[in-house]
Amino acid sequence: MSNKQEQESEQAKSFLRWFRGLVLVGLVLWLGTVVYQNGTAPDSTKPFKLGLDLAGGSHLVYVADTSNVDSAEVSELMNVLRDVIERRVNIFGVSEPIVQVESSSFASENQNPRLVVELPGVTDVSEAVAEIGRTPLLEFKLYDEGLVDQIDALENLSTSLGTASSGKATISMRDSEGGLLERGQLPFKDTGLTGRYLETASLEFAGTNSGRLSNEPLVNVRFTSEGADLFATITRENVGTQLGIFLDGELISAPVINEAIVGGTAIISGGFALEEARALAQNLSFGALPVPIELQSTQTIGASLGAEVLEHGMEAGVLGLSLVLIFMLLWYRLPGLIAGIALLSYITMMLALFQLIPVTLTAAGLAGFVLSLGMAVDANVLVFERMKEEYRSGVSSREAAASGFKRAWNAIRDGNITSLLSAIILFWFGTSMVKGFALVFGLGIVVSMFSALVITRTLLMLIPDVKIDQGTLTAKLLGSGLGQRQNLPQKRENSNPNST
Repeated sequence: MSNKQEQESEQAKSFLRWFRGLVLVGLVLWLGTVVYQNGTAPDSTKPFKLGLDLAGGSHLVYVADTSNVDSAEVSELMNVLRDVIERRVNIFGVSEPIVQVESSSFASENQNPRLVVELPGVTDVSEAVAEIGRTPLLEFKLYDEGLVDQIDALENLSTSLGTASSGKATISMRDSEGGLLERGQLPFKDTGLTGRYLETASLEFAGTNSGRLSNEPLVNVRFTSEGADLFATITRENVGTQLGIFLDGELISAPVINEAIVGGTAIISGGFALEEARALAQNLSFGALPVPIELQSTQTIGASLGAEVLEHGMEAGVLGLSLVLIFMLLWYRLPGLIAGIALLSYITMMLALFQLIPVTLTAAGLAGFVLSLGMAVDANVLVFERMKEEYRSGVSSREAAASGFKRAWNAIRDGNITSLLSAIILFWFGTSMVKGFALVFGLGIVVSMFSALVITRTLLMLIPDVKIDQGTLTAKLLGSGLGQRQNLPQKRENSNPNST
């Protein structure tokens, strides 16, 4: 190849290097502008989402009673319960509520699952707690004549035993299915038809030919397709039997089944006042609970405390970033400056992901982000050390950079894969607080690899191609860092790896 052709080829390569570099820098600058606008504009559609511990708010923990539920159905019922409660809290106008299911620890004696409700920005949570607590538990039960005799016998035995022993002794019995009978229990047995199968409910009024009082408020409930099939089967197999309708364990209506009811609708009548019927229809429409729940704990975090945590977290991030940048500049000089630019690009991309996904930032997530600032330059350190060895041996800076990336790739890959696996395990098995840390940490690992292998490499290739023995300013800035001796170049075939 002639000198002219070599020169044209080198010019084309140089143009491509600068084109890639300018495009990459332009994209990062544009992304930074978008992040800044979304973070500062009051009407932004992609603002930063702050978690409960940073924005302030309330943390509610409910325990679900699944003692009467088949263990195979617990997971499905808890998902239904989560969806129901989420619809309920959305009605309150709460900004970005978080409703999630958590399982008890394996070491816990009580294995009842829990429902965690986070209401950011809400410090007076009494109304929300009251509304969630009023969400009704709707059940349909069949009248069982066999239970009548057993309950009467239990009442008689308990009364006789109580009279003979001054009321200090008790007696219990079990029904044919093994359930424990209690005094005062109503003789109804479960059918499996609950609010889990409810689709919607509406307020209606009785007509003159309905056998009820004219204009009596009624609640018409419609079941899902699965619930409609179950309701039809129950009514078909129990014609002439009373079907008890229970709301939060209280019998409100017990109509007699005259014929099989198909179509998936039922009428609830209980002598309601107009406002009671309207409230019941509204509550059932918004979601009848598939299982009973009990409020276990409430924690309220003030907005001032959340702002203080956020401020301290940002201060820690700025301090950590400054220390990393100073170290890289002092130790690696010009490559350290490029690593600093790549690190700022990494921060820009992470903030953009926080807005785009979006990621709810918590104190634990903020700690993971600050921690990732130091780990984000880990790949750069491995590459620069390999590059420094090649550069000292007398090869040009670009060749040393290419060789450094190639030789450091295995270590970078293995280290980041193991860290990513740790983040996945923490996210999969951790609680909500740990998941916030794991998510930010995992995203940081992926983005840091991109910044090191793409941004750092692209910018390094823009540096003039020099050798260590040329003595130029660029050659010196690519040399050893602070406190290290500048070695003379040695030929590879004559170098002794054990020599100093």
